[in-house]
Amino acid sequence: MDFDGLRIFCAVASELSITAAATRLGRVPSNVTTRIQQLEMDLGSDLFVRTGKRISLSVAGERFHEYAQRMLALEGEARHVVTGGRDGGTLRIGSMDTTAASRLPSILARYHAAHPATRLELRTGPSRPLIEHVRTGKLDCALVALPPSFGSPATLSELGLSARVIWSEKLQLLLPASEAGARRAVDVRTRSLAAFPQGCTYRTLAEDLLGTAGSTEWMVQEMASFHAMIACVAAGACVTLLPESALRLSEAPAGLKKLPAGKSDTLLVWREGYDVPAFRQLLTLLPEAAK
Repeated sequence: MDFDGLRIFCAVASELSITAAATRLGRVPSNVTTRIQQLEMDLGSDLFVRTGKRISLSVAGERFHEYAQRMLALEGEARHVVTGGRDGGTLRIGSMDTTAASRLPSILARYHAAHPATRLELRTGPSRPLIEHVRTGKLDCALVALPPSFGSPATLSELGLSARVIWSEKLQLLLPASEAGARRAVDVRTRSLAAFPQGCTYRTLAEDLLGTAGSTEWMVQEMASFHAMIACVAAGACVTLLPESALRLSEAPAGLKKLPAGKSDTLLVWREGYDVPAFRQLLTLLPEAAK
């Protein structure tokens, strides 16, 4: 097993095609096939299930894929550290969808302009999965909002994570035009909530505010983008809760009703002891962005 073999395996696992992986890697398919066979012999387990011309990851392959990604990331981190950042390295950043849309574009553009040799990888998702990805090494850092169950940022230290508050977001409960008379959350008559999948802190805050837990009246419609949520509210079908910064970005229709829904801190979380040049360079940008 070597790093070159791991890179080939990850390419095939991603493409689920020897030909496509070979094209991506600039190799001939026969070479890719041989390297995969050598890796399987070394591990003593089939990493792929072959059905005719189609392949898919086996159970062992799925498990090994996670380790292979982590080993490659660790190799890149080691090279980046020992060269003092001269090789650029890779920084894998996680972010809530709303933060990625409203806060990150200018920051990442400035980062790339100052450090063009560093490869930035961005993954969006709900806060809970992002925190877990940082803990397990799938991400180097992430911008998240802590769910109420966490209590405080200090709780993250029990998971081996460090955290820093970057922004304090004002939250708004967005209501359809038919709710113009609503003054408080208890006045809302619409019984459908548009929200991100489970694990999203804003969803949890909305459910607590509206008292949806245990209610047979409320329905939650899970959506992948806050733009879709706003569209559903505009159509009169749902309510949703979003940061004010995201609402400004989206230019929500003027006729929609907004109710203040408190605040939520956005934190940058990373593994304790994670200290590479690419990450330190990001840290220098974020305090200025927070202003």
